[in-house]
Amino acid sequence: MQGRVFSVNRFMSKRVATAIAAPLLSSARDLIPIVTVVLFFQLAVFRQPLPNLGPMIIGLLFVIIGLALFVTGLELGLFPLGERMAHDFAQRGSVPWLIAFAFALGFGTTFAEPALIAIAEKAANLQSFGGEPHEVANQQAQFALVLRTIVALAVGTALTLGVIRILTGWPLHYMIICGYVLVMLVTPLAPREIIAIAYDSGGVTTSTITVPLTAALGIGLASSIQGRNPLTDGFGLIALASLIPILFVLAFGILWQ
Repeated sequence: MQGRVFSVNRFMSKRVATAIAAPLLSSARDLIPIVTVVLFFQLAVFRQPLPNLGPMIIGLLFVIIGLALFVTGLELGLFPLGERMAHDFAQRGSVPWLIAFAFALGFGTTFAEPALIAIAEKAANLQSFGGEPHEVANQQAQFALVLRTIVALAVGTALTLGVIRILTGWPLHYMIICGYVLVMLVTPLAPREIIAIAYDSGGVTTSTITVPLTAALGIGLASSIQGRNPLTDGFGLIALASLIPILFVLAFGILWQ
């Protein structure tokens, strides 16, 4: 009896060790190209030793552990949650609630995105505002808040359009082509100082939280609708979430000037 209990405990220990080691090894493998590039340029091109080697190794271990936990959390929590909610909305046939959920998901995750907060604050600090120092600070804060809100509204609109596209079967490539044609037409009309910010805003929206939830929403919705292919119809929301903010920020720059 004791031997059987020992065998079971040993088997469970192996499973736990495998479950812990697999994501850690995967994260370490993903970081190998980055580490290789840094080492090559530091040692072969600059011919200098690595500064602060001890803290650098400790920081790299933290990155590996954090990335492993993050990916595992996505697989266990966010992906099933997004797919489950999309499936429930589709099964109940509540299209208005589905669209409202998609908009709220895009707006909420983007408005709270740290990368967007940093970009908006930096863009506000580089704007030319006149007046007393406290007035300039208030204008910069207002500009940053408005910019974040505009981008968040754009991502919410993008997810709404993406959900409607999945429901109706609209071709994604036509939407993308039309979107970038509009970008090219609107860009010459926008102030020069807002153009670069607008193009960067399309990148900061593809955050570590928005992307998994968006992908899960699209895949879950396409899987729940008869005649839709999760591979061809479930993806594309992220592309729209990167395109629409460019248009919104360019329009914001035209109206702000």
